[in-house]
Amino acid sequence: MKKLAFLIAAIIMTGNTAIGRAETYQMDYSTRYDSVSGHGYDIVATPSRGSDTPYYYSVKVPDGNYRVTLELGDDRRAGVTTVRAESRRLLVENCPTRRGEKLVRTFTVNKRSPYISDKENVRLKKREVGKLDWDDRLTFEINGSAPALRSITVEPADSAVTTTVYLCGNSTVVDQEYEPWASWGQMIPRFFDENVAVANYAESGESAASFIGARRLKRALRDARPGDWFFVEFGHNDQKRKGVGDGAFYSYMTNLKIFLDEVRKKGCNLVFVTPTRRRVFDAYGSTVNTHEDYPEAMRFIASREGVPVIELNEMTADLYEALGPDRSRKAFVHYPAGSFPGQDTALEDNTHFNPYGAYQVAKCVISGMREAAPALYLHVRDFDGYDPSRPDVPEAFIWAPAPLSEVAKPDGN
Repeated sequence: MKKLAFLIAAIIMTGNTAIGRAETYQMDYSTRYDSVSGHGYDIVATPSRGSDTPYYYSVKVPDGNYRVTLELGDDRRAGVTTVRAESRRLLVENCPTRRGEKLVRTFTVNKRSPYISDKENVRLKKREVGKLDWDDRLTFEINGSAPALRSITVEPADSAVTTTVYLCGNSTVVDQEYEPWASWGQMIPRFFDENVAVANYAESGESAASFIGARRLKRALRDARPGDWFFVEFGHNDQKRKGVGDGAFYSYMTNLKIFLDEVRKKGCNLVFVTPTRRRVFDAYGSTVNTHEDYPEAMRFIASREGVPVIELNEMTADLYEALGPDRSRKAFVHYPAGSFPGQDTALEDNTHFNPYGAYQVAKCVISGMREAAPALYLHVRDFDGYDPSRPDVPEAFIWAPAPLSEVAKPDGN
């Protein structure tokens, strides 16, 4: 593998400070990341030349959207490379290269921090502090059965041609940082061209109310530009709120109206996404809608206010039923004890997806964009449509596991 070169050219506003620089970093298979140099191998051990082990490389940059160009390939061997950014956002999937081949892939990635203003920040949960999605650098995970990467070029994205998709939701949407957990929000970047950045503000355990209260919506709106998109999926945790005024047609619908008003005020586009079903079957092999009136409440306000809806609640019912009561476990975090470091007991979770399940649900969302967001769908690539009643075969799904794993269940259910 030739030396890895990084070109950073940034003229960008962060807070009230203008930062401009142009620097080139040469990869030497030894430079570790530190805050002074602002670049280097990060998180796990530095790889040796030609190693098949996954690794991370970080570059310190201000908040914003960055256009990233990868030159894949290796002069010494064939490669198969997967690239993810920040908290496991899938961007390049199992890309093969012949020995000596040079192949270019380009995408746009969003980098953010909790900063809103000198007086306000996002109220992060304790477990979020230090996560790759919220730190001061842009981190790339280089993975695959034979990682082959020649260079990465990072530069500020052109705001005149870049559209940002903001995701608002809970643990079924969030960028799950650790194996074996995964959500549809971290899979959809792989399906967009280089003119779309996905900014995933979802977090485990959030309801529509707590998302607003933690200033996540306010942080997203700070950066949003007219013409950007907001996809909103809540319901799992909202239905657990049992206080005065709570309920599907009360506080839940009121909070959805706040999203609607604030997003439209900013000149952005809004899409509601009905909540994914839990893996619960009745005696006849049909899924049970455990979300009660919440999907219907979302449909009601969407119809009244003219908001397009992606029917993920119904599509995931078709998906699970197509797999069946037993085989559908392959879409969720169901693993025997000892499957991951520190896992003393079996993992049996019927809400949270594994990478295969998250990938199938992401295909449902992308498919729903054809009608709900046709202008955005024009930027979808490498996608021939998807029928959830005919899912991909689980055994044929290829996923290169990240080096980091966690056995604790995410918040929410």
